Amino acid sequence: MKPPASHADPFDHDNLEDPGPLHSALREAGPVVHLSRYDTYALARYEHVHAALTDWQRFQSAAGVGLSNFRTEKPWRPPSLLLEADPPQHDAPRRVLSTIIGPRSLHRLRDRWAADAAGLVDRVLDEGGIIDAVPALAEAFPLRVFPDAVGIPAGGRENLLPYGDHLFNAFGPPNDLVAAGAGRIADLSAWVNAQCARDVLTPDGFGAAIWAAADRGDLTPEQAPLVVRSLLSAGVDTTVHGLSAVLYAFATHPGQWDRLCAQPSLARVAFDEAVRWESPVQTFFRTATADVTVGETVIPDGAKILMFLGAANRDPRRWTAPDTFDLGRDPSGHVGFGMGIHQCVGQHIARLEAESLLSALARRVSRIELAGPVARHHNNTLRAWHSIPVRLHRK
Repeated sequence: MKPPASHADPFDHDNLEDPGPLHSALREAGPVVHLSRYDTYALARYEHVHAALTDWQRFQSAAGVGLSNFRTEKPWRPPSLLLEADPPQHDAPRRVLSTIIGPRSLHRLRDRWAADAAGLVDRVLDEGGIIDAVPALAEAFPLRVFPDAVGIPAGGRENLLPYGDHLFNAFGPPNDLVAAGAGRIADLSAWVNAQCARDVLTPDGFGAAIWAAADRGDLTPEQAPLVVRSLLSAGVDTTVHGLSAVLYAFATHPGQWDRLCAQPSLARVAFDEAVRWESPVQTFFRTATADVTVGETVIPDGAKILMFLGAANRDPRRWTAPDTFDLGRDPSGHVGFGMGIHQCVGQHIARLEAESLLSALARRVSRIELAGPVARHHNNTLRAWHSIPVRLHRK
């Protein structure tokens, strides 16, 4: 059966500014919608997005998780061994990284990150408490603690966000957003690649642990720098915009902030609910490895499939009052971190960063309120923020 067609462009600025109407239209149109502009197939309902994410055999990542099809096009950089690979190539890098940055390994960072978050919040409050939450909190905290944990030098860390921004833009079509970053990407990529070398990394960080895995034979020496690069590529921008999302949520839902202050143990629930509600990663592509039937539509072998994670996370078929940010909800089934074997391997890092920052704020701040108009940052893949002016009221 031929699916309904849409001439909409998910990557135009109107839809990047407010994807909600398009997401609703795609969900209501059917299980599959053909996006004629890009000759790709869209999945926007939770049921079908979840199923595609967990079926790597038929919905492959190895042909690229962007619009570009690696079966017929050369990638602009060596593909990620985690994001853009399937078993068996995916297995060893995933296994190594899951051990190095798993919940048990992160325990040693908890006290240090809590202290760093407390110091950051104290400085912000001492400066008056009227801030732009994006650079002052959502960017400042991850850009300090995460590169330290990886073990890269302090110099040049300002390159991480523009590098990640271009990387996530490049998963979409070659539009103005990609063109805007093209002039710098060679230099940014060279800097990032240089940070992945064994002799640049501190001996006690995640990066050194990855190289130690190569010494043990768990990875090849060629794989090690690419696995370090995966951390630097996907571990900053997504967390920054996830933290921005939860701070915006609390600034616009004061009752939920009161709830967190009364029960600080809800910090991780709050972050996951914000990831569901805002979906910092809005879309990812897969490629059909054979003729695949979804609903009554046959998606042909080799076709690109665009999964709308943000639409799935607000699908009323799955969630009650999906447009509401609610700490009383169990958000654990959301697909904001993906699902299946390609589920975000760094999600535990992001949760610990969020828990550290939110806990520090909850102990010191009685209310977060908007102090001016907010502004989005447009990206082909990310639901991103440029500015969230807020006033923090000290307890």
